[in-house]
Amino acid sequence: MTAGKPSVRTGPALRATPALRQEVRRIAKIYHLGPDTVARLVLTVSSLAARTLDEGGSVTLGEGTCEPPPPAAGHAVLTLEGLDTTGEPDPTGLPLPPTRTLPHSVSWHFPLPDHQGPFLPSPRAGSPSASDVDAYEMELRAALVRLDGLERQQQLLEDELSETNDGVLALYLQLEEREEQLRWAQGQTLLAMEDALRPAALSVAGLELAVHYAPSDPAAPTGGDLYDWFQLPDGTVHITVVDALGHGVGSTKSALSVTHAVRTLAQEGHPLESILARVDRQLSPVVPGLQATVLLARLDPTTGVLTLAGGSHPPALLLRAHDGTTEFLSVRGRGVGYPLPGSETLRHEVLTPGDLVVLYTDGLTESRRDPLEGEVRLIAAARKHAALPLGEIPSAIAADMHTVVLHADDTLALALRLSPRPRHRSDAGP
Repeated sequence: MTAGKPSVRTGPALRATPALRQEVRRIAKIYHLGPDTVARLVLTVSSLAARTLDEGGSVTLGEGTCEPPPPAAGHAVLTLEGLDTTGEPDPTGLPLPPTRTLPHSVSWHFPLPDHQGPFLPSPRAGSPSASDVDAYEMELRAALVRLDGLERQQQLLEDELSETNDGVLALYLQLEEREEQLRWAQGQTLLAMEDALRPAALSVAGLELAVHYAPSDPAAPTGGDLYDWFQLPDGTVHITVVDALGHGVGSTKSALSVTHAVRTLAQEGHPLESILARVDRQLSPVVPGLQATVLLARLDPTTGVLTLAGGSHPPALLLRAHDGTTEFLSVRGRGVGYPLPGSETLRHEVLTPGDLVVLYTDGLTESRRDPLEGEVRLIAAARKHAALPLGEIPSAIAADMHTVVLHADDTLALALRLSPRPRHRSDAGP
């Protein structure tokens, strides 16, 4: 026999379905095919030959082996010939589709347990065998046993999968909890760094100062909203409020660059109206892309004179103590990194004891995306909380302004107020 060529022996012509089934089982027994394979093969052969046999024709079964070159495994070959293919079932939809299909025949190849061919000599056709019904019963019993085994195996796999899923879920929850802890720790670290960048509390006789800051994302509490305050040698208090473009550490760096430059220029004695333009000239070459709105305030606590310089920043709000009137202290100018940067004018106001001034960034008034509506609400919130201790006012105002947040942004609110002067004995009436 030539290697790779099948050696096939053709059996007698078969004209009835029971005889065909018996012949299939006889051949399957020779090659020790498993019960599940036998059952599928019997059903498939019967379906393919049904039309031919019903019309009085006959089919033949050929069987043999095919031995490929070593070390490849050999195959048993079963061929069903003499088919009338008109209207026959689609072989691909049968329990055991044929390995090869020709116009009037189909064949199957089954791996042999060894290279020696069949285990038993081929019995002669017509030798005693189990009845068709008994054979079907045995095949059904074998199929049920195999089905039960598969069901048990499936149940074991499902149990293992359930345990694995539980483990994966537990691991996922653990990782999520760990990630949340890391986010919190990172947030706390960044918050500590942010606090370290802010100026220390300032104590000036006759002046109260307080500030509130809230990041747009509590998990990343760094941003471009920053303030600075310090007292100059002449006793006046300088305040800087900055809102640098962007969020995160990059915007914090930009805002910090602006506040440090402003502090340096102010302490060198440069006029307030020139500081913003000078800051832009200093920083633009070394901080590419920097854009920041800025509001500068200079207050003399003894006279109450407040001077403002602005650069594209929201105006400060003044609430008069004696009559409750309010006014936004607008100052024309453009911010650092803008075209034609600098304050165009200075704004001068005289504060009396109890007057409240609120400096802020746009995150306070634009949380609902409408700055005009935000300014109206800011006036209402300032009036509502003006009687509180000054240290509580910025946070109370921010809480009212952020009852609804449609546009999350970093928020800074800074409040200042001249303290009521203590009444001396000589001021008392008779």
